[in-house]
Amino acid sequence: MKRNTGKQMTTTRAEAIKRYPKLGQLVTGEMKYGDGRSTLDVIDPTTGTTLGPVSMATEADADEALAAASAGFDVWRKMAVFERSKLLSRVADRIRESAEALAELLVLELGKPWNEALGEIEVAAGMWEWAAEEGRRAYGRVIPSRESNARQLVLVEPVGPVAAFVTWNGPLVTPSRKMSGALAAGCSILLRASEEVPACAFALGQIVYECGLPAGVLSVLSGDPVMLSSKWLESPVTRAVTFTGSTQVGKLLAQQAVAHMKRPIMELGGHAPVLVFDGVDVQTVVTRAVAAKFANSGQVCFAPTRFYIQRSTYADVVEAMTAEAKKVVVGCGFDPATRMGPLKSERRVRAVEDLVNDARRCGLRVTAGGRRLDRPGFFYEPTIVADATIEAKLSNIEPFGPIAALTPFDTYEEAITLANRLPYGLGAYVHARDFKTLHRATVDLEAGNVICNGWRATYPETPFGGHKESGMFSEGGIEGLRAFQNVKYVSLS
Repeated sequence: MKRNTGKQMTTTRAEAIKRYPKLGQLVTGEMKYGDGRSTLDVIDPTTGTTLGPVSMATEADADEALAAASAGFDVWRKMAVFERSKLLSRVADRIRESAEALAELLVLELGKPWNEALGEIEVAAGMWEWAAEEGRRAYGRVIPSRESNARQLVLVEPVGPVAAFVTWNGPLVTPSRKMSGALAAGCSILLRASEEVPACAFALGQIVYECGLPAGVLSVLSGDPVMLSSKWLESPVTRAVTFTGSTQVGKLLAQQAVAHMKRPIMELGGHAPVLVFDGVDVQTVVTRAVAAKFANSGQVCFAPTRFYIQRSTYADVVEAMTAEAKKVVVGCGFDPATRMGPLKSERRVRAVEDLVNDARRCGLRVTAGGRRLDRPGFFYEPTIVADATIEAKLSNIEPFGPIAALTPFDTYEEAITLANRLPYGLGAYVHARDFKTLHRATVDLEAGNVICNGWRATYPETPFGGHKESGMFSEGGIEGLRAFQNVKYVSLS
């Protein structure tokens, strides 16, 4: 099948804005508008102006979605697995067919460069494709019985209706990961879309229904997260909650879920270390590191953020990363020359400014960037901070922005201690020529995803989840399907 990652842009920002959709609430397969619902403005991060309003779900909407999920689950779980698989495959195809329209939404709402937006669309389509196939392989097993006239079986079944909450930095990928995994397992799902980037989640929901999903199996709402989480997690209808976002919010949701005996599937914050050992090709590592670091303007939970570099290589890496960061073209995502877009909000700009100002107060070297761009919108320069110490804020707080902190180390043990000293454990990266060093690091690093001599932390077919305060359970891969399944032991005699 043809992929869309090379699709040429045929629109302008002005034309895309005119096509920005009217947003409501997607319940029982239909968009609901008006009826006195309050609204919030969706902000274009490129200009700081309003794209349009998004309505906020009412308590009645939340209740209707719960009732729909209950009825939809009864229908969906009984549908033949192969029929569910065909539907999910159609969704993957439809996403690829809609690549240009979806890319417009990604660029408008998040500010992504066009080609980066197409990359996210292909990853999302791949998730649906993988889930369609893996959902056909929900295998149980037969346990040899101790009695000659008995049969012992292990069955896997859908856990039940799932409440899902997503953040704003992966407007298409994160909803796709949750929707496709839950639906492949046979669950219905209620998804709370981020009000900061709602159009992609609603467009995705509409695509799923266009592909034949029975009414009620999926609802997409935007609204007060406290109200929706209380409604959905306290209800006996839901059986699991999946959340992607900050550790602080994830802990609150996990506590609420456990209080009502719901399964908490949490993908939380990170502050990914990068260990660079002697002997690597510095320019190759740095070129790819800069691309990974500043993808999505650094607003990625598994983005490389804390670079620990062996001392004999350190000066070369600092110089090369500084030079590469200065080459990154920052601008509007509809401009073909742009390689990094804006941050999502004024709040994110201020958070980045606070980290850089603290670094300067600590006497650290800002070798590239370090300032907000003087233009409309929420643009900040790609920033390199050298000689970062453990006292600096950016060494301890996830930057979630275009900042890379560089620190030298002398020994392997020192590098591992620095990498593991924080409570986060989502992603970690290792670059070395020596296989023994790579092997040791995969064992010693406390992270759910350890990437050696590369930068791609997740694929549709691989599990994605964090250790320590970065999460519980995994999504993606066969593990992602299992997160939405119950195990049942059956004895027949």
